[in-house]
Amino acid sequence: MAEILLFHHAQGLTPGMFAFTDELRAAGHTVHMPDLFEGQTFASIADGLAHIETVGFEAMRERGIRLADALPQGLVYAGFSFGVLPAQKLAQTRPGARGALLFYSCIPISGEWSFGPWPEGVPVQIHGMDNDPIFVGEGDIDAAREIVEKADDAELFLYPGDQHYFADSSLPSYDAAATALLTKRVLAFLERV
Repeated sequence: MAEILLFHHAQGLTPGMFAFTDELRAAGHTVHMPDLFEGQTFASIADGLAHIETVGFEAMRERGIRLADALPQGLVYAGFSFGVLPAQKLAQTRPGARGALLFYSCIPISGEWSFGPWPEGVPVQIHGMDNDPIFVGEGDIDAAREIVEKADDAELFLYPGDQHYFADSSLPSYDAAATALLTKRVLAFLERV
């Protein structure tokens, strides 16, 4: 079974985030899901991003990275949207990563915002909707395709739809069918890493 460090999205630790981790735990995996917002949740992505901006994106990312210091190596790093920032950096830079799960967002592995090349031997799954105005419209899909092209074990899964937080069952953007397929793919990934 895998041990996972999972980072929440910009709306915080919503009931849907807990529901997702409960499914992973029910399958026998250990999941650590720190609260980067210290108990706050937000009604919209815009509100959550405004909160992150008051702290600073880099400072918030580094808060997540520091939390990994208390955990062993050999983790799978997972992040939903904003949570991809610390998850992807840890997967690419912390020794011993067993894998990465990137939901709704992706950082380029080349260029000024890069954490460097994708590490050898670290499998990754990237999940997003094919008409998501953030994932597709802001270019994250291009970063995902670059990883798939250059990494030795990378998969990009696109789901029909235009929602960003589609796997959070507590939000209006939830898509049950897409989430069921995403969960099946994530569990298969965790079984093999």
